[in-house]
Amino acid sequence: MLRAGVRCVIINPIMEHIPPEKIRQLERKANDIRKTIIEMLIAAGSGHTAGPLDMADIFTALYFHLLRHDPKNLTWEKRDRVILSNGHICPVLYATMAHAGYFPVEETLTLRKLKSRLQGHPHREWLPGLETSSGPLGSGMSQAVGMALADRMDRGKTTDRFFYCLTGDGELDCGQNWEAMMLAGKEKLGNLIVIVDRNNIQIDGFTEDIMPLEPLKAKWRSFNFHTIEINGHDFEQIIAAVNLAKTILIKPVVIIAHTIASKGIPEFERKFEWHGRPPQTPEEFATARNALLAIERQLQ
Repeated sequence: MLRAGVRCVIINPIMEHIPPEKIRQLERKANDIRKTIIEMLIAAGSGHTAGPLDMADIFTALYFHLLRHDPKNLTWEKRDRVILSNGHICPVLYATMAHAGYFPVEETLTLRKLKSRLQGHPHREWLPGLETSSGPLGSGMSQAVGMALADRMDRGKTTDRFFYCLTGDGELDCGQNWEAMMLAGKEKLGNLIVIVDRNNIQIDGFTEDIMPLEPLKAKWRSFNFHTIEINGHDFEQIIAAVNLAKTILIKPVVIIAHTIASKGIPEFERKFEWHGRPPQTPEEFATARNALLAIERQLQ
């Protein structure tokens, strides 16, 4: 468990040369998404802070570099699928989709409002571009495994689209995950890529105090997953990990992304108390805004 920081090195990367300016563009986009997340939470007056902030870099890498998708063609058959299992971190999904052009960024301020398309947990029948509805923790893994298996049955083992399941580490307390993982390993689903947000917190405290997960990598490996560990805030490692995952055709892949809860706002970082609450006072909002504005200035 990495509570004090993130100091991970990717295993066997497939390196893609990424110009420094491209990395800087992704960093700026991730900071913009974090600013939108804070604005959404303030407008809603409720919601989750820690997970959305710490997953902003991974969602940015996916939607602005790695995914095969088209915001203007939502039913494109060859698109990759993103399945958000821990649906409570949906502010980062909504903010990223808005910045990617799925709907106006201004609409993000309707988060959790009555009749809004952006509910506190994603509802695919309300928001075009969502692949699944999510909320019950653990169900997303089963959904992703079922979708990946059905795609292979329809298209064969040479299918060239991928199913990305995003899940939290605290969510792995749910037994349904392990049943789905067992099936994925048995079926050798090479089109399934799981990304675990290893931020070490959950609603009641630190994961290793509530329900220890370690040795997490060994557990995934025992279920016949190819395992990769990365720094979830390093764009080169994120991109290299996903590129590597795409080459593993004989088994599913899990990327354990070590992240810092509430990344970007030092006063909030690594504190489990921010799992399920938004900034609620003018002082907290100012703290969050000023921290992200300081990052924005550094990235100019």
